[in-house]
Amino acid sequence: MNIQDPQLARWQRFRNSRNTALADAHGWLTLTSFQWLEDQPAGVELAPGLWSTDGTTAFLTAAASDGLSLMDTGEPVDGTVSAVLADEESLMWVQYGGDDGRQVVVELAMRADKYAIRTRDSKSPVFTEFNGVPTFGFRPDLAVEARFVPYAQPVDVPIGTANPLVDGVHRSVGELVFRLPGKDHEFRLQAEEEKLGALTVTFHDETNGESTDEWRKVSTARPRPDNTVILDFNRAINYPSAFTPYGTCPMPVKNNSLDYRIEAGEKEPALF
Repeated sequence: MNIQDPQLARWQRFRNSRNTALADAHGWLTLTSFQWLEDQPAGVELAPGLWSTDGTTAFLTAAASDGLSLMDTGEPVDGTVSAVLADEESLMWVQYGGDDGRQVVVELAMRADKYAIRTRDSKSPVFTEFNGVPTFGFRPDLAVEARFVPYAQPVDVPIGTANPLVDGVHRSVGELVFRLPGKDHEFRLQAEEEKLGALTVTFHDETNGESTDEWRKVSTARPRPDNTVILDFNRAINYPSAFTPYGTCPMPVKNNSLDYRIEAGEKEPALF
């Protein structure tokens, strides 16, 4: 393919943006722990202070000498602070460490109706040694037209996640129906709706566990007036759980498995 091909150039811009986003100072590549909070104040790994929850509220007790400060105000934590989240919400709560007191951010999260914390360390080797996600070469034949068949009403489908202790829900809004090169049957993938009507599908394929992670996802633009979209598998990306053991990323719904080798998009990063 000519290097000036507009389709290839758009994909290269997409890849550059993707790698830049992953290189955020306290992004997914910086996760160093996932820990549930107990009902009595207790120490945790990799962060100072005493942490607890009564089931509805999370609490942190620390002295100024612990070096913790609130993310939103920069105010030192000296005493007890609290926060309340709804299920699936997260809060970049406090920070500490390093010359500027901001090397590590502690994220408070509510998962499966339980409070947990995740430490995000900007000195994590997974982050500092990152130089881009490996990908397959660009495959124009794996950017296919699909037909979106919406459901009358969204359907909530129970799913697993990358953390066996956390269950998830896939809100299916319809199916993407399409064909792939060399196959004489149609494929159907259940989709979720994202911002501005865009669609995302989470899928398995026959490269999983070999050259790719156990599952990936790909997003489309909002369907056209005739309900068609371009489903471009060159834009298939890994969930954060491909880069870290501390993710709670959603698995595909049961039927979102392709009997096909999608040799396009991101490969397994093999970082841990």
